[in-house]
Amino acid sequence: MARNVLYPLYQLGNPQLRVFRTNFFIQLVRPGTAQPEDTVQFRIPMEMTRVDLRNYLERVYNVPVAAVRTRVQHGSNRRRDHRNVRIKQPDYKVAYVQLGKRPGGSSADEDLRVQVLEEQQQRQSPDPRRGGVPSWFGL
Repeated sequence: MARNVLYPLYQLGNPQLRVFRTNFFIQLVRPGTAQPEDTVQFRIPMEMTRVDLRNYLERVYNVPVAAVRTRVQHGSNRRRDHRNVRIKQPDYKVAYVQLGKRPGGSSADEDLRVQVLEEQQQRQSPDPRRGGVPSWFGL
């Protein structure tokens, strides 16, 4: 027996029934030049501002953002088609996002950093079985 399910009418100011989806698509790209380890590069639409990107990352992905820098990359104009007419690639916006620190996560990061440093020191310590012969002098 099928029952007709009646959903409540949409009323202005009733946020429980609304689903918001973003109008933007961002693309994480590998930077062409060396960046600091806390900086990530995105390719974003031309209409998206740095405030939009900050809100997008903080609200949708729950990522802390310290700073956002943007620039417009002009598309290439060098290609030509079969009639020798120039073909222009579309322009796009590049955003450099500097990630912030998560609150309370510093102790775990420090523990991991100390553990990695101890492992590196163990690997670099001289082997007592070699009798003072340097490690570069091997058989």
